Amino acid sequence: MLDLNLMAVFARVVEAGSFAEAARRMNSSRSAVSKAVAKLEKSLGARLINRTTRHLSLTEIGSMVADHCSRMLEEAEQGERLVASLSSEPRGVLRVSASVAFGTLHVAPALADFLPRYPDLKIDLTITDRWVDLAEEGYDVLIRVMSDPPNNWVARTLAPVRRRVCATPDYFARYGVPQTPADLSQHVCLDYTRSGEVGRWRFVGPDGEQSVPITGPLHVDDDEALSQAVLGGLGIALLPTFIIGKDLQSGKLQAVLSDYVPVDRHVYALYLPTRHLPSKVRVFIDFFVEQFGSVPYWDQ
Repeated sequence: MLDLNLMAVFARVVEAGSFAEAARRMNSSRSAVSKAVAKLEKSLGARLINRTTRHLSLTEIGSMVADHCSRMLEEAEQGERLVASLSSEPRGVLRVSASVAFGTLHVAPALADFLPRYPDLKIDLTITDRWVDLAEEGYDVLIRVMSDPPNNWVARTLAPVRRRVCATPDYFARYGVPQTPADLSQHVCLDYTRSGEVGRWRFVGPDGEQSVPITGPLHVDDDEALSQAVLGGLGIALLPTFIIGKDLQSGKLQAVLSDYVPVDRHVYALYLPTRHLPSKVRVFIDFFVEQFGSVPYWDQ
């Protein structure tokens, strides 16, 4: 296969009309340019340029090859300009995958403020809790709640995930307010089955970390569904504030043991490592970093 770099040098020589001028435009030396053309001629097995002391002229074959090389160079430059335009101005389609609860409650509603800023940008949003492979499935950004993001992807923190042990005021009026994690053994605890520690809640207090066994009549694999059961007065649960923030602010739910629950998870925006981050990815992530901040609106 021909060396495309040699073809590009040849096109520059033809465009400039001399080895010296081509070398100047390419910030190279005349000898390096001459050697590159000679190497291309050797690869093709044909003379491309008639060299004289006064001027440069193309052979018949050289003239035909020059046309192909010039078109190749122009296509490459157009591609470079296209990439530059996409990198400078957000445009095209941005494919995003967000987890169900966070994506529904906080990502999708914010797009009403985000999209009008970038009229040439469209978003293809997939709401799913299924783990998505960015490389294989062609997504630009993955938004997930997790403790430790993958090492082979770039992760930017969008917001901390604070969790609270909570129930309705009526529930606490009937069963009492737990003062320590150990008191939960006397309560109706509703469990989230996708936490990785089914039947146990983890706390960090004055005496260090402790894992407390809990029991109750309901195990649910969805945080939003679990919050509805808690709002119905069925029991007490450990829930993220990005779901129950409004209910805590309105007084529909009451949080207890807040000093014992660690911030061990964050909302991350994940994307594949790249030397030149597309502007559509950058502005999208920057928007949500600004939107949520270190103390997001659901915790205020």
